[in-house]
Amino acid sequence: MKIILSLLTFVIGVVLSVHLSMNSQVGEILKNPRMGNAFFWTIGAVTAIIIGVTSSDATAVFSRIKEVPVWLWTAGALGAALVFGIAWLIPQLGAGATFIIMIAGQVIAGMVLSHYGVLGSALEPINLMKMFGALLLIAGATIVTFN
Repeated sequence: MKIILSLLTFVIGVVLSVHLSMNSQVGEILKNPRMGNAFFWTIGAVTAIIIGVTSSDATAVFSRIKEVPVWLWTAGALGAALVFGIAWLIPQLGAGATFIIMIAGQVIAGMVLSHYGVLGSALEPINLMKMFGALLLIAGATIVTFN
């Protein structure tokens, strides 16, 4: 099962890279990456609402909204800012460098989140092998970016 989930995660990474590059291209064509990002998020919000309301327990969600801590709602704004930043960085650094550096940051942050079980992450202690893997990732990101 872990192999299937890993493959699905890989595919999501591919789609995310294409999606963010598309967002960047819209910003370049419009000569305004902020508006390109705004249009993407508007379309994304409508899509998310459609997907959400078609779920089997959509009405029960509204009764539980008040249980969500206020600070967690900032994830939407954070996501919009991240996508804007990435869409702006791709023309500056190139898609390859942008994504490899971003992946390095994600892996290292993910290791720390999992080590402490932050935000519901499964506990996975950092060990020497994982630290070695992270160092290899940083080395690879450096080679890809600055070579």
